[in-house]
Amino acid sequence: MLNLPNEPIILLSFINTKLRDFYSSLDDFCNDTQCDKQEIIDKLNSINYQYNKKLNKFM
Repeated sequence: MLNLPNEPIILLSFINTKLRDFYSSLDDFCNDTQCDKQEIIDKLNSINYQYNKKLNKFM
């Protein structure tokens, strides 16, 4: 299991970079790293960012 950044803004940057450079979807990232998808979504929703599946990034 990957240790994700705790701060939402840093998590946003981290996740979007990983999605852009290595993963075709949030599901792929979570499956590969064994991270909790809903936890990521909730944390980033708390700063008004939602996952855009078509663009494969949080916006």
